[in-house]
Amino acid sequence: MTNASPSQLRPIVVISGGTGTTARQVLQAALAQFAECNPEIEYQAKVRSGRTAEAMVRDAAKRGALVCHSVVDPVVRRALDDEARKLGVPCLDVLGPALSMLSDHFRLQPRRRAGLLYELHREQLDRIDAVDFTLAHDDGKRLHELAQADIVVVGASRTSKSVTCFYLAARGVRAANVPLIPPQPVPRELLRLAPSRVVGLTMSAAHLESIRQTRLDRISHLPIAAYAELKEIRAELRTLRELMAERKWRCIDVSYRATEEVADQIVEMMPKRRTRSRKNHVDRTQKLSAKRV
Repeated sequence: MTNASPSQLRPIVVISGGTGTTARQVLQAALAQFAECNPEIEYQAKVRSGRTAEAMVRDAAKRGALVCHSVVDPVVRRALDDEARKLGVPCLDVLGPALSMLSDHFRLQPRRRAGLLYELHREQLDRIDAVDFTLAHDDGKRLHELAQADIVVVGASRTSKSVTCFYLAARGVRAANVPLIPPQPVPRELLRLAPSRVVGLTMSAAHLESIRQTRLDRISHLPIAAYAELKEIRAELRTLRELMAERKWRCIDVSYRATEEVADQIVEMMPKRRTRSRKNHVDRTQKLSAKRV
């Protein structure tokens, strides 16, 4: 068969009542069998009315495009299919045959609600999103994005901030951590947050001395001589506890506690999870889904 030139490739319009993930993945799997083809693909998500679907089909007809859809709403689906048939637009229904077969097999009617696949995997995708966020906001990085965190963990060096945040991320919590190093000023971005969204970690001076001394033994070139001195550690922790009290940040002593236990306590202390922008969250979900294809 002669390969089609780019100018001869007909565009493809993907229409979905939800995020479009299902139709996108089916189409990508099919296109992988045509390595020489790289058609223009237009994605139209959250199509919830028959009139909108009909207008999209008419536009596809003008451009000689193929329509691929995963619409499950019966009214929208009927309008789309009827318009495609009337105008002679090639139309691929990626879910229709499977829904009909399963309906006959189970003798049940499908729920016909858009976005159910996204809801099914949302918890898993939220965990992936949280881990990505925590990696990018570890140890005071990207302070300008602190407001996007569900919780911000603060404390002195070596008080288990990072590992605690990753335990939280595994539970779908977007956690950032910021080290507090007296007498350096506290980042302004941290001070702007509501006190309920910041949790401080502390520990006994003797325990922290032991941890830091072990760290120094491994990294002998560390330039701060007072880093592992008990007297200096006591003063540092006292200063930070005063700061946490002043800012009304809740504080957890992690001296001899398991990290998982500390993470559980933080989750209990957290305010009700803020609702993130639906558009941004769906966009993020689509990107995460695409990585897994």
